[in-house]
Amino acid sequence: MLDKKNCNAKPFLKWAGGKAQLIDSISSSLPKHLKTSESLIYVEPFIGSGALLFWFLQSYPNTKKAVVNDINQDLFNAYNVIKKEPENLIKELGSIQDKYYSLKDEMERKDFFLAQRDKFNARNLNSIQSTALLIFMNRTCYNGLYRVNSKGKFNVPFGKYSKPKICDVPTIKCDSQLLQKVTILNGDYSEILSHVDSPKAFFYIDPPYKPISQSSSFNAYDKNKFDDTEQERLKDFCARIGTLGHYWLLSNSDTKNFDPNNEYFDNLYKDFNIKRVKAKRKINSISSKRGEIFELLISNY
Repeated sequence: MLDKKNCNAKPFLKWAGGKAQLIDSISSSLPKHLKTSESLIYVEPFIGSGALLFWFLQSYPNTKKAVVNDINQDLFNAYNVIKKEPENLIKELGSIQDKYYSLKDEMERKDFFLAQRDKFNARNLNSIQSTALLIFMNRTCYNGLYRVNSKGKFNVPFGKYSKPKICDVPTIKCDSQLLQKVTILNGDYSEILSHVDSPKAFFYIDPPYKPISQSSSFNAYDKNKFDDTEQERLKDFCARIGTLGHYWLLSNSDTKNFDPNNEYFDNLYKDFNIKRVKAKRKINSISSKRGEIFELLISNY
């Protein structure tokens, strides 16, 4: 049983596009009946860092089960390791953290980081070792990004942090408790429907965002790109799950931020409800451009 007073589940990774800052807006946009549903099913086809998943499961204890998916194999492995082997992961991460903290020289730390990145990219580790290195790199790389090249190799450079928290024991343990009621999938988002065996499930859909400018085209979570064709396929998926009786809420970028005449999503989702909410850009390479913008929350209710 989750001890709410002493346990605060939250993302175990920093993640570009993470939804922590939008939780208040999303919370106020959820269907009212979710609180009283006796067999609530939560579904998230693009899990990412899981900010909304962990918040939702703690805020809606009546959730019977959750089904999540991500095409990213590293994320899939990480969620499964935290769910099934949290103590072994903590032991592995603790060893890495001790080694990293023992290195006082910045060049030594950088060399260690690059060596671990090469080891990770060689793809011959077991799931615990791979997840430990994923978390280590996420906490010590530049800007806490996850980014891969066309060959699927993690390629974010070293970041300069004096004492990053690499082994976050409370978070891993709390996340593991909540994940016991979660089915974790690794594939195309459309395949998630075969794992939803209840009518009127709630879907939160957070795909790679459509770039709103040349300098904001970061969506390299996976070697496969999520282009306009994929955005349009996703709209068809949303329409389909609506006809099956499910409720869904989707977030995406607002193309009107830098071009008031760009009505891409207004046209694409013209048959649904569109709400604009404020958010802050955090991954622009130019700090002065990390200001407040708008994002979209689109729903079928």
